[in-house]
Amino acid sequence: MKNVKRKIVVAVTGASGAVYASVLFKQLKELKDQLNEVGVVFSTNARDIWQYELGGQFEPVFPFRVYEKNDFYAPFASGSSTFDTMIVCPCSMATLGKIAGGISDDLITRAADVMLKERRKLILVPRDAPFSLIHLENMRTVTLAGGIICPAIPSFYSKPETIEQAVQTVTNRVLSLAGFGNLGFRWGEEKIKED
Repeated sequence: MKNVKRKIVVAVTGASGAVYASVLFKQLKELKDQLNEVGVVFSTNARDIWQYELGGQFEPVFPFRVYEKNDFYAPFASGSSTFDTMIVCPCSMATLGKIAGGISDDLITRAADVMLKERRKLILVPRDAPFSLIHLENMRTVTLAGGIICPAIPSFYSKPETIEQAVQTVTNRVLSLAGFGNLGFRWGEEKIKED
């Protein structure tokens, strides 16, 4: 039986940590054989932070297709679409709060709302510290609604030697949660390379 290629959404919001999104996009490019399309949405602040932290602009390549943040005609703005997973990386506390409150005032929050109501996979990657009680309650609400909170907290048991390798310990986990293969180091397991 042939595997169906995936359609996922990646939203980048205005939290510091554009490097997490950059590494995630590099990994998704390597997984393009498993993907039909990756819908990409940037918040206004995310574009500014990307420029400030990484220099330059995001350059989409197949299978990425960029949508404007207010484009409610994007397919994943509707539950009738075939997009099955959404990753918000990094996820600002403002975006988290809107998702937890059911506020759909742009394409990012509308797509997240669709994922939750359709019981599809929503993975939020908050990058902030410390968390206030409001942040934690919003995470609790999203979790109870079916979302997954995967904070941008690197692990170190794989002994990363660069910032990118440390970041990849988070993005590997995110992609694993999204259902992609055996990526990266796993405690007590041999790494299995897939063809």
